[in-house]
Amino acid sequence: MRIGEDRDGFARLAMMWRLVLATVLLLCGSGAALAQAGDPGYVLGADDTVQVIVYGQSEFNITTRVKADGTIVMPLIGIVKASGLTSIGLAREVTSKLTSGGFLKDPIVNVEIGAYVSKTVNVAGKVGAPGVYPLDRPYRALEVLLKAGWIRENGAAYVYLRRPGASEIRLEAEGLVRGEPDKDPYLRPGDTLYVPEADQFFLTGQVNRPGALPVLPGMTIRQALALAGGVTATGSSNKVGLIRGNAKEVDAELTQIVQKNDVIIVKERLF
Repeated sequence: MRIGEDRDGFARLAMMWRLVLATVLLLCGSGAALAQAGDPGYVLGADDTVQVIVYGQSEFNITTRVKADGTIVMPLIGIVKASGLTSIGLAREVTSKLTSGGFLKDPIVNVEIGAYVSKTVNVAGKVGAPGVYPLDRPYRALEVLLKAGWIRENGAAYVYLRRPGASEIRLEAEGLVRGEPDKDPYLRPGDTLYVPEADQFFLTGQVNRPGALPVLPGMTIRQALALAGGVTATGSSNKVGLIRGNAKEVDAELTQIVQKNDVIIVKERLF
């Protein structure tokens, strides 16, 4: 076993896996954003903030919050229903009230959304920037994770989607990268994306850096030894034990795939 070469090669592999993954994700996110270009727009709800501008008629201009009952109050025209409308829909509603009330003959009305509050998702765990993110348009899980800075180095290669009233869903990072729609669902208000700590395995015995290490996708025991700095001068790569679950220790093959909580034991060579 050329453990020195494996160690350097696998270290580069681990680094490249993260870099390539992040690059591909950014490309996927851009493509998904373009796919959403035809979306009708954000639907207003309670606590959202809007700015209503009537061009040339500043007495009607207002910045206000949508009330709990879904309405806003406009100068002169009074109560206007906003909840359930897009910004364009609200502009049309204000235009209708201005003309039907005899205030203006042909007003030009624009509505801008200042704060997206009524529809949000939560991102928690091992991501770059945990927090609450607005659903100002339809977002897939991938896009929100990108907005949150993606998965950190010590994060797992999967994400849990927690949705009120539904069973928890596990989303694989690889599935998100591939851009397969059934593996990258649209998020709903109130959803939570949670990235747990990376799955770990444990190396002990005659390795240069024993201890807990993250399980990378497709990692073999040979690669795990390389990640741990290789076998010591007194160790033997041909004498490796494996404890998996509650089973007894068995002889390990270097080509076996590492699983969560595996204990890999490198023994001394016979002189």
